Amino acid sequence: MFQSFETTASPEQGPPRLTLLRREMARAGLDGFIVPRADAHQGEYVAPCDERLAWLTGFTGSAGFCIALRDEAGIFVDGRYRAQVKAQVDLTTFTPVPWPETRPGPWLREKLPQGGRIGFDPWLHTHREIADMRAALSGSGIELVPSANLVDAIWTDRPAPPRGKVRIQPLEYAGESADDKRRRIGAELDKAGQQAVVLTLPDSISWLFNIRGADIPRNPVVQAFAVLRADGTAQIFIDPAKLDDALRAHLGPDVDIRDPDALLPSLGALQGPVRVDPATAPLAVADALSAADIPIAWAEDPCLLPKACKNPAEIRGMEEAHLIDGAAMVEFLAWLDETAPGGALTEIDVVTKLEEFRRATGQLREISFETICGAGPHGALPHYRVTRQTNRALNPGDVVVIDSGGQYPFGTTDITRTILVPRPDGAVDPDARAAFTRVLNGMIAISRLRWPEGLSGAHLDAIARYPLWLAGQDYDHGTGHGVGCHLSVHEGPQRLARTGTVAFQPGMILSNEPGYYREGAFGIRIENLILVEPAPDLPGADPHRRMLHFRTLTFAPIDRRLIDVDALSVDERGWLNAYHAQVAQLLAHRVSEPAARWLREATAPI
Repeated sequence: MFQSFETTASPEQGPPRLTLLRREMARAGLDGFIVPRADAHQGEYVAPCDERLAWLTGFTGSAGFCIALRDEAGIFVDGRYRAQVKAQVDLTTFTPVPWPETRPGPWLREKLPQGGRIGFDPWLHTHREIADMRAALSGSGIELVPSANLVDAIWTDRPAPPRGKVRIQPLEYAGESADDKRRRIGAELDKAGQQAVVLTLPDSISWLFNIRGADIPRNPVVQAFAVLRADGTAQIFIDPAKLDDALRAHLGPDVDIRDPDALLPSLGALQGPVRVDPATAPLAVADALSAADIPIAWAEDPCLLPKACKNPAEIRGMEEAHLIDGAAMVEFLAWLDETAPGGALTEIDVVTKLEEFRRATGQLREISFETICGAGPHGALPHYRVTRQTNRALNPGDVVVIDSGGQYPFGTTDITRTILVPRPDGAVDPDARAAFTRVLNGMIAISRLRWPEGLSGAHLDAIARYPLWLAGQDYDHGTGHGVGCHLSVHEGPQRLARTGTVAFQPGMILSNEPGYYREGAFGIRIENLILVEPAPDLPGADPHRRMLHFRTLTFAPIDRRLIDVDALSVDERGWLNAYHAQVAQLLAHRVSEPAARWLREATAPI
């Protein structure tokens, strides 16, 4: 099993650990210290040695931070985690703060009206993050002070840094050689008058050098730093134990391999201007360049957009990964439909069986994230992770949210299906059915969408929410995130969300996952991955207006038992029937005969 079910949160450890942190703050002459969920690479996912926020507070969510003051500790979490945080931290010690509605600057102004000194580790915060906070604190008398990491000083059994072996991503899957990528991105630097760029994001480095790794659970990325010069040559700062002779040969003579400790001295020897991404590079990188009087060109990581726009080989790999994964999902859903009504299954049983079906494909390298299986009220926690202590039985009438994915050599998948455990009398909770149908309305609307070139996720996100808004409902997460190609399941810069400002371009892959969550009752989410493509021509369309659309990559049945068919328009019924017909056509020959029989019934027209 890739997934384990042990409890990782330790709320009872929070108070004594916070006491130790406050002692370190006093020794350092600080009135507070910021503990983010971040590492020096500033990626979304962190290794166990960098789980400082979880170690200190017990909160295990994928985003958030704590500001520990002398007499109060606020833990800032977004809408995905507001129920989860209350179960994972000692609420007598840590105070949940709704973020981003409440920003750290105004919060600190309120808590420290006389001013104070707030410490932070410059390796764990970006230039933009600290600049924004300093601007918000201007005139308050509150000073942000770079500091050694005070959590590390008290975390006596902190795990060692990861040393996962690096492997080559074959050209047949990457679609472009690493040499060509380096020259292409280097030419962009040269055109901008920049001599080099400092890269810190693990997925950017993994993409650029056509390498994959095992440093971060569920994400086949390599933790390293890199400097790419305008002439296409590069330095990579990586633990040499991660590389074998084949990898060194793959990187080639134009890539200088150095130890991570050599990064800061090497930065001081660069010729400027040096490109630094203010939103992803740790502040320590910019500080090192500034200390050496090297001019900084503030600009986005140049790998982000090329990585997001998949080439034909990557798209083929993603298509194949979704067919393999879809067949595993059909086997799983057929098994679940047969087994769940007996009342003997638990959430752990479901997670375990789904992984078995994915493993049976012979292609699975890893799951792409911890499988979310929330039955009944657990489904209302968008990022619920089942443990042996929380494991719940699937009861007749339950609505079960199952969000999962796989890492295959040529692609990454992410799919959510909300499944009904049928009752003997066939009854369905009318509120759950109504919410499911509204979520389906929104998901279909995104799937059918055409839009003029140049729009971003912020322009389109409301379309998925409109059916819920009409009922006075909504969800507190984005409608979709970018997805990597055998890389991170969450990938920028594109987002189908209110915060998405990057225009969609052909080749981008996103999730389409509206939802609805009623705390203490049920959750709903339906998710497919979608590919941005040029839209086909239409009779009578403006000849000069270039349009884009989404093509669905995910194939698995949607539970028709939860649909209020009367609440679907004729066009929505047509889309659902056509989608199910395509699911059946593509997957029937890839599954066992019992699963194929189930599939025929599950995809019958409504």
